[in-house]
Amino acid sequence: MQSSLIPERPLVISPTLAATIGLEEAVMLHVLSELMVHRNVRVKDRLSWIELGHPDLCRVFPFWALIDIKRVQKSLQDLGLILIDPETGRQDTSWFAINQPSDDAQDQHRVTPAASTAPVSARRTVEAEYAVSSTYDNSSSHLENLSSGSPQGASYIPSNWQPGEDWIKQCRQQNIPEAFVHQLVPGFVMYWRERRQARFSWGNAFYKYVLREWRQEQTRRGVSELDTEMSTDWWPSAEAISILENAGISGTFIEDAIPEFVLYWRERGVTTGAWNTRFIEHIRRQWSKYSASIHHDTQPRRISDDWQPSPECFDILRMAEIDEEFARNKVSEFVLYWRDTNQVHASWNTRFLQFIKYQWSRRLDGSQETSLIDAQDKSFTGKNQQGLGAAYQRFTDRSWAE
Repeated sequence: MQSSLIPERPLVISPTLAATIGLEEAVMLHVLSELMVHRNVRVKDRLSWIELGHPDLCRVFPFWALIDIKRVQKSLQDLGLILIDPETGRQDTSWFAINQPSDDAQDQHRVTPAASTAPVSARRTVEAEYAVSSTYDNSSSHLENLSSGSPQGASYIPSNWQPGEDWIKQCRQQNIPEAFVHQLVPGFVMYWRERRQARFSWGNAFYKYVLREWRQEQTRRGVSELDTEMSTDWWPSAEAISILENAGISGTFIEDAIPEFVLYWRERGVTTGAWNTRFIEHIRRQWSKYSASIHHDTQPRRISDDWQPSPECFDILRMAEIDEEFARNKVSEFVLYWRDTNQVHASWNTRFLQFIKYQWSRRLDGSQETSLIDAQDKSFTGKNQQGLGAAYQRFTDRSWAE
């Protein structure tokens, strides 16, 4: 009795095949082999090719998104188990072939008249309910040739393990030098013998390891090719200068920074490096500091004879309810005092604000104290000397300037 939870005929996947190349790869390989039985194929170079578009792939693999289908498809291509010919005249369609040549491929995959003349609905039913009831013996035997271990189960890697010729061929197809592949074998064997882990296919594991190491090697070679010698007459490339000038950095500023840059790295004893890249980073940092210093100068300087507070100072004073005219009348006194003291400060605006706030508070306190002193003088004439002393101390107070 068929269960309602399984409305379709199930996929039957070979455990050995799945353990060797991966579960998803095994599923796709089985489905492609079954589709070649139920669809028209084209025989070319002893291989049977089947045309599949994106809608076809999404229909036969409903449990995957198209991006996942492409990922598994790429994995099978890297393993050399399937071949794809995109030249179909349509952008979303490709020809697929299982990489298993056969002399009688045309006879094996010829569509029978019954199948070709069957109604469209019947053919679609066959395609939707493909029965993967066998293990695809041809693919399994091909994988056994690729794997140096036992096809019946996982095994430890032997001390004298060497990759099979088929895996070496796969590496050559990726433009990986054979000498580079062989020099990785001792380290690979030692690593997995120390970890004492069993695998179904050491050839597959080694192939993935070689691909990863080759990408890293290409990255290292790319960096070393960018290295140049640092000499006394070093000069950044025209491309580096163009990048900096396009970022709005002055050409004069760039040229003035070159001698300092060369001297710094030569004194550190570094003779090779990606100097153009380092120079671009250095100039960008220095230009940011220079641009910031123009707007926010922190260099201590003497006050100039014609110094005037910035408009922001008067905005701050207005918020403090200090009369602007009172502040402007104090500018000359402020400049004269600091010219005479001959001191330097980084921000004269800040000093001016402190000075005006101090003078404004004295002005308010002075008006109150004057009336109070007049009242006291009428009653206590002996205290006049103390009042005069306090007034003199207030006029000579310079604590605001400290």
